[in-house]
Amino acid sequence: MHTIQEIIEQIMRLEKELTQAIQKKETEFYYHIKGKTVNFEEGTRKYHKTIITTIHKYIWNASLLNILTVPVIWFGLVPAVFLDLVASVYQLICFPIYNIPKVKRTDYIIIDRHALGYLNAIEKLNCIYCGYFNGLITYVQEIVARTEQYWCPIKHARKIKTLHSRYNKFFEYGDAVNYRENIEKVRRDFS
Repeated sequence: MHTIQEIIEQIMRLEKELTQAIQKKETEFYYHIKGKTVNFEEGTRKYHKTIITTIHKYIWNASLLNILTVPVIWFGLVPAVFLDLVASVYQLICFPIYNIPKVKRTDYIIIDRHALGYLNAIEKLNCIYCGYFNGLITYVQEIVARTEQYWCPIKHARKIKTLHSRYNKFFEYGDAVNYRENIEKVRRDFS
């Protein structure tokens, strides 16, 4: 039977493999990444321009319910930007006090799909929104995970849906002796 730590390490290895497999798509789809810029080969860029769905056709083919919910979706940007500001200010002020390494925002909020030549302006705007919002959630999750590691690094007794990046460092639920003896060590282990 595998220990929890072995399973977590196996998941991390699989995530690394997944990332490597995704990166191999650069060759398959004729692009390369230089810094933060994605560059397609000239022939691929030209081909992408030939398959854009015009905005008129895109809207014409959209369902009425999709169109009617656009304001609701975009209103979510207001609390998202506020959350971004609060989380960024929080870690800017508190993390140095607790000696917690800051979360690098640009590692989580990745906005690059708007550069795809086969997307129309609406699709590009949607991709910017989703890249920002999903990246923001993972950015905030990492800030909160590091905070939890400092203040309450104890695993839950009940099953949780998703484990964050710091969870494997946490103490087992009910392991009082290990908690008392090693809390300061875990609070400082951000390797």
